[in-house]
Amino acid sequence: MAKKKKKKWQKIKPDPLYQDLQVSKFINHIMRKGKKELARRILYEAFGIIKKETKKDPLKIFSLALQNVGPLMEVRPRRVGGATYQVPIQVRPVRKESLAMRWIITAAKSKKGRPMKEKLAGELMDAAENKGAAVKKKRDIHRMAEANRAFAHFAW
Repeated sequence: MAKKKKKKWQKIKPDPLYQDLQVSKFINHIMRKGKKELARRILYEAFGIIKKETKKDPLKIFSLALQNVGPLMEVRPRRVGGATYQVPIQVRPVRKESLAMRWIITAAKSKKGRPMKEKLAGELMDAAENKGAAVKKKRDIHRMAEANRAFAHFAW
């Protein structure tokens, strides 16, 4: 029997400054304990830093960073006959975007000694140039999927 599609119960509104849905989702990922205004301020100030340093549109840098960090493949554990195999599977577009956002924020948080807006701006600029910790995470995931390609026939 086929799985039922999960209904999206809440529509996300585009953010007020850029009118972009991806930016709004990113703000929601940054947000902690319901402090959305703080999350907005962090992201908008990071965009200001990006604009000042690169002289380019921060939205383009942002979308390029998400595109560069989003994984194409990942491994999922699959239990077959008493053994657990790491089976490579393709990543759905929604999950790809969500993972990219999560990895960029985690990479920015892991840096120490600077305000979050500066860390986030640096990580977004690095990701747009295919550098940085978030891109390294993507490469590690791809390497793992490539190494376990022999178990691809177990995919469900």
